Amino acid sequence: MSAQTPAEAALAELLVEVLNLEDVEPNEIEPEELLFGDGLGLDSIDALEIALAIAQEHGVEIKAEDEGTKEAFATLRSLNAFVESNK
Repeated sequence: MSAQTPAEAALAELLVEVLNLEDVEPNEIEPEELLFGDGLGLDSIDALEIALAIAQEHGVEIKAEDEGTKEAFATLRSLNAFVESNK
């Protein structure tokens, strides 16, 4: 279990808020836990909502057709790294 960085914690809060994850606290999202499938259990609609929220909050556009998008959405840590590198 690794700890969230401050930026990952802020992104986790955004995910919980935007997706209305009532049973999940932001600090419970492991940075290396998968966001989709067997991990946090998110789906493609959640991905669209996350992309919109990140665009509004950070000014970073995430496009489904871009290479690297699937990898960016793998974990909280990879999503945060993508956002930070594209600001």
